Amino acid sequence: MIMNKQMADAELSILHTYNRFPVVFEHGEGCYLYDSEGKKYLDFAAGIAVNSLGYHYPGYDEVLKGQIDKLMHISNLYYNEPIIAAGAKLVEASGMAKVFFTNSGTEAIEGALKSAKKYAYTKTGHADHEIIAMNHSFHGRSIGALSVTGTAHYREPFEPLMGGVRFADFNDLESVKAQINEKTCAVITEVVQGEGGIYPAAAEFLQGLRQICDEKDILLIFDEIQCGMGRTGHYFAWQDYGVQPDIMTCAKALGCGVPVGAFVLNEKAAKASLEPGDHGTTYGGNPFVCAAVSKVFDIYRQERILEHVQELTPYLEEKLEMLAAKHDCVQTRRGKGFMQGLVITGRPVGEVVKKALAEGLLVISAGKDVLRLVPPLIITKEHIDEMAEILERCLK
Repeated sequence: MIMNKQMADAELSILHTYNRFPVVFEHGEGCYLYDSEGKKYLDFAAGIAVNSLGYHYPGYDEVLKGQIDKLMHISNLYYNEPIIAAGAKLVEASGMAKVFFTNSGTEAIEGALKSAKKYAYTKTGHADHEIIAMNHSFHGRSIGALSVTGTAHYREPFEPLMGGVRFADFNDLESVKAQINEKTCAVITEVVQGEGGIYPAAAEFLQGLRQICDEKDILLIFDEIQCGMGRTGHYFAWQDYGVQPDIMTCAKALGCGVPVGAFVLNEKAAKASLEPGDHGTTYGGNPFVCAAVSKVFDIYRQERILEHVQELTPYLEEKLEMLAAKHDCVQTRRGKGFMQGLVITGRPVGEVVKKALAEGLLVISAGKDVLRLVPPLIITKEHIDEMAEILERCLK
């Protein structure tokens, strides 16, 4: 088989940090992927919530091809037209003040943490400030991002990490209050925990965090890397709660396939944190990736992507609830918008993922027992029906 040879060749040169599934993808179209032997797969993983417009969405490829012919990279020592357009659209969509473009979500987290620490340093004149993060959270793989990731097995091999981090329980406001002291400069949380098992925040939790942070002049950081950019039916999940952070991180679907992230600050944080010389990036915000970001916002607006997610979410949830009711191995459904999870009991969730792959459906896991569905935001009822039919066979 062609794929067996390709996978063997990959193992000769690629560092084995991923236990990859036995498939080599060659191309995609719409909401489907095709492997190098021609088999078709319905994609409900979207490159881990990245490919929100699926593959080859009309107009997207053309913008990138056109930008290649103009300018790929010049560094941040100079202005470029796409970063001006992309920055304005991200600020408008978020209702915040300033944006810094990065290469990834992890780098966006690093920038958010530095901004919070610099804000506190500017205010107090000394360092040694602390950050409160949530148990079972996931914020990235770098040392700083790992330091605020509330899952021990990710952190332990790389300790000691960044100091001054305390962990509280997600959706438990009293737990957060118990960790606050005179050194606390920020609270960071996902609005919907992704890797931790698809747990949406409770409204009173986010509202309580906002109140505490305002009272104590602590910066509130929301990680929207996975749940942002329309996945919950709003540009950013916090917009459904009416609770705006001081700093927000985003990535994944921000560029719908190109490597780009960003952290966005409100006016207060922007005025009193990072200054020239405090932070930088060589590739971040280059013309190529920002052309993609700008076009993504155009498509979302023109094609009413957010409205589409809102309109179709009840149908997706209904189909998943039906599967949960019918199969004893599905304990419950939870999630928000097109970020959904089925809690699997009595069998390893990995078995269901592998069976689905064999049946031509891409889904992934989250936590120890959750089947995660994060499809392109352009799926239709027909795609949802197809997904449900395949999962029906896999769950029997």
